Amino acid sequence: MQEELLGQLERIAAAGIEMIPAAEAGPYFVFAREGCVVLVERRGEGFGAVGSPGKLVEQGGFAALVRRGGEDWWVGKGEERRAGAGEAEAARRLFTDLKAALTNHG
Repeated sequence: MQEELLGQLERIAAAGIEMIPAAEAGPYFVFAREGCVVLVERRGEGFGAVGSPGKLVEQGGFAALVRRGGEDWWVGKGEERRAGAGEAEAARRLFTDLKAALTNHG
């Protein structure tokens, strides 16, 4: 395993983030923590672009966290609901921590 990839996986685990199996995610890895998820592009033997934070919803899809009219919302195919303050904060922390784990080279 490449040293860089191993370092990324160690930082992800240290941040309490887990990779969850999701065949329906196609060309993406799904990372989760505190009920929130972030999709990350599969690129060769490693990770590509980091997507927006969100949640997996009952309809089997992804609902992105969006800011609308000064409020946080979960928006996905066929579903839209206001996000609680704690949910929105958890999603943003997951995004920030995951991005740091994937880009930190030291």
